[in-house]
Amino acid sequence: MVWLRRTTHYLFIVVVAVNSTLLTINAGDYIFYTDWAWTSFVVFSISQSTMLVVGAIYYMLFTGVPGTATYYATIMTIYTWVAKGAWFALGYPYDFVTVPVWIPSAMLLDLTYWATRRNKHAAIIIGGTLVGLSLPLFNMINLLLIRDPLEMAFKYPRPTLPPYMTPIEPQVGKFYNSPVALGSGAGAVLSVPIAALGAKLNTWTYRWMAA
Repeated sequence: MVWLRRTTHYLFIVVVAVNSTLLTINAGDYIFYTDWAWTSFVVFSISQSTMLVVGAIYYMLFTGVPGTATYYATIMTIYTWVAKGAWFALGYPYDFVTVPVWIPSAMLLDLTYWATRRNKHAAIIIGGTLVGLSLPLFNMINLLLIRDPLEMAFKYPRPTLPPYMTPIEPQVGKFYNSPVALGSGAGAVLSVPIAALGAKLNTWTYRWMAA
């Protein structure tokens, strides 16, 4: 029955990763990432860092296998590319939706867990910090490699957006001069306690299974 339990664990990963991606889309971060990229990048960075780290560390500790965090992020990425394809099938341009970059940060979390010989506390502190620091950097590089998100926002407004979420012209540098630095700093601080929460959820899950 060991194979059944392991299969169930990995099935849980798939389900939660897909639902995490749905949460990203429906919560607005998916929209902010493309339409509001240059004004809300700090908010996006913090939300994505914490969302990634809580699910990734939960399942990495749940399975005890380095690489599970990357697996988790890969599922999120694939599902988001499916959503991107759905928009494209509706007649929107290929770069209408930009897929966030989760995988490299998840790989750093896996690497930390592996290098510290599966030390849970090192994964929480070091891995959580690395995720928070790296994700804004990878995503800003991603944004710089595509067409201007604001052009896409104004030329192809989303038909499902309520009026209060209509993109507005951003004031770059008005509130901060370096969104990557601010997002990395805040993400590194907040990702550690959120990683600890993910680890605690793993403990509660084991107690529930043993009950």
